Amino acid sequence: MNELEIYDPWDAHCKTPFGAVPAGTTVQFHVRPLRRDGVLRVTLVGKWEQRRDQRLELPLVWTGLDGARDLFSCALEITDYVGLLWYHFVLELGHGRLIPLSDHQLTVYDGSETVPDWFGGGLTYQIFPDRFHRTVLPDPAGLVGGRTVHQGWQEEPDYLPDTHGEIRNRDFFGGNLAGILEKLPYLHSLGVETLYLCPIFEGAENHRYGIGDYEKIDPMLGNEEDFSALCSAAHALGMRVLLDGVFNHTGYVSRYFNGDGSYPELGAHQSQASPYFSWFSFRRWPEEYDAWWGIYSLPNTNERDPGFRAYMLEGEHCIVRRWLRAGADGWRLDVADELPDDFIRDLHAAARAEKPDAVILGEVWEDGSNKVAYSERRRHIWGRHCDGLMNYPFRTALIDFLLGGDAHRFLERMETLREHYPPFAWYGGMNFLGTHDTVRILTLLGTGDAHTQESRQWRAEYRLSPAVRTLGIRRLRLASLVLYAFPGSPTLYYGDEAGMEGFEDPFNRRTFPWEQEDTELLLWFQTLGRARRALLPLRRGELRYRKAEKCVLAFSRVWGKQEVFTAVNAGTRTETVTLPWSGASLRLPPLSGRLIPNPACGDAFEGL
Repeated sequence: MNELEIYDPWDAHCKTPFGAVPAGTTVQFHVRPLRRDGVLRVTLVGKWEQRRDQRLELPLVWTGLDGARDLFSCALEITDYVGLLWYHFVLELGHGRLIPLSDHQLTVYDGSETVPDWFGGGLTYQIFPDRFHRTVLPDPAGLVGGRTVHQGWQEEPDYLPDTHGEIRNRDFFGGNLAGILEKLPYLHSLGVETLYLCPIFEGAENHRYGIGDYEKIDPMLGNEEDFSALCSAAHALGMRVLLDGVFNHTGYVSRYFNGDGSYPELGAHQSQASPYFSWFSFRRWPEEYDAWWGIYSLPNTNERDPGFRAYMLEGEHCIVRRWLRAGADGWRLDVADELPDDFIRDLHAAARAEKPDAVILGEVWEDGSNKVAYSERRRHIWGRHCDGLMNYPFRTALIDFLLGGDAHRFLERMETLREHYPPFAWYGGMNFLGTHDTVRILTLLGTGDAHTQESRQWRAEYRLSPAVRTLGIRRLRLASLVLYAFPGSPTLYYGDEAGMEGFEDPFNRRTFPWEQEDTELLLWFQTLGRARRALLPLRRGELRYRKAEKCVLAFSRVWGKQEVFTAVNAGTRTETVTLPWSGASLRLPPLSGRLIPNPACGDAFEGL
């Protein structure tokens, strides 16, 4: 028996509606075995996971023939359940022989809320604030953390351990909010509609993920007035601002933990009488405490502590609401799967109370519909938690395809994700090729390897050869073509459009090469940005695959009568695809791609 011919959850002949469904939906199932197989009865067997694995058994009714196939059908009423239903079908043949088919996941979400749809349609640009653009050379004197400042903008970040064997990330370049403000016209020329800023609150390290004070913009970046001015200017250009919310841990150097005594008030590390003592979990006070991945400089917070929750989430002056009121439009939650579900739920509610169209995105590296963290199934995208997630599965699948994988495997991985995700999360995801946590995409696509076995010295000094760089750029053009044409917000990590290279942190966090950009590559990204802004199907259109075989991936985005066709050839031979609206053949030379709108799109964009 071919199981997919008997039951394929992606086929409307077998299951409607497609994919995840809101609570209260009636789902129609149709199982289609060949009549010659002699199937007598079919039963749907499942478990409602969030009802303590309550068992479900539902017999299907024979409803006729479809050619050579029997049809067995049933209707499942979901009622008010929210969570995962794991199900399969059992076929009964003669003599009581039972054949169970494979398990499937049905995601049931809370559809009672209208999720803001401004995120997902347009381009997002991720900025690592210290390395984007500086307007003045800062003086680190008096700032927490014992910082140093690189005098030259193009110097290499510190990457070797100090005399204590630590890489302390205390070297700064001085990028600031005024620098971002100054470059807003540049960002607008790229088609940017959302600015995603890595942490901007006071912190001793250049990445600022060890936050020292949630109430204070880091002085090197500016102040609250500078932040509000940036938000106002961005809004005037049609851009939103997304902040990085780091609530799972603070800094060792912080007003809350105050491990080095930099702050005047008593921190949890200094005194058990500190108002922040209960925010942290000590195994043996003060030296042994829970820390993120065991990194002592990032002590974990106790998100269930009433004082911590009140400070972050409760009342109009809480941290989440305060910075939305100052001008932000949403939060990206760092390590979201390490935050309790009820914390994210309450954060979501607080953000919506301040701004009804605030968006909450979560950092999750896997399929967020069924993620298990700390032995608990997470509710990330089941409604009223995260509105979307960082789409690492998209990045992984696309890179695998471009580095020699099969296009059909990319299709399978993405269709599985589409099946599992509610529409708001599928269309509202943050898609990207690289972030501050990954190797620079140009380096990865050029070398095909992260070279983690090499020394830090080797990786610091490595630069792509002309031939390898050319290969990387050709692959990057294909990757970005798919990125900008795919459902979800295409997200550009600062400098990728300029041709920046580098392996992992800190080499992926070098300073933006102003006046040394790869101008041809930059023009490519500006053109893609215009397409994403101008073509409605790319913003919200339905996804339809046209070809996914070996080295060729082709798909359309369809909105009404408008259609945009995208095709890439990641192979070494010329391939052919067919334009869906005309039937005309389109030749794709090796490592090439095309993006073509149909005539119904008008002359908004002529194509690539």
